[in-house]
Amino acid sequence: MKKAILGVVAGLVVWLVCITVAGVIMRSSWPAYASVADAMTFTLPMMLARLSIGAVATLFAGWVTMTIAAPRSLLVRLMPGLILLALFIPQHISLWSKFPVWYHLTFLLSLVPLTYLGGAVQQSNRAMHV
Repeated sequence: MKKAILGVVAGLVVWLVCITVAGVIMRSSWPAYASVADAMTFTLPMMLARLSIGAVATLFAGWVTMTIAAPRSLLVRLMPGLILLALFIPQHISLWSKFPVWYHLTFLLSLVPLTYLGGAVQQSNRAMHV
């Protein structure tokens, strides 16, 4: 049980670090992005970049969770995505008018499946090396 909790916490920390680092890189290397980031008036390419970063971070969070947690528990595999979903639903409701509906739905509806997939990839890799 301790490994499962540690895995979920580590997955969430990895997600946060990935998103934070990517945000810093985008602001420092993409002047147009930096100029609209505070107002959140992103162009389509900017929104797609943000969604892509979120997807990669979510996959990695699932992978890290299952690397540490080790048991093949469905709940443990889904937990980081479920926690992220619970945290981001209120956030996206408050930002609803800033983004198109497809953006909100893509982000929110991908959190749990991508976390699961990241964990499944890790489990598959582990099974291949046993």
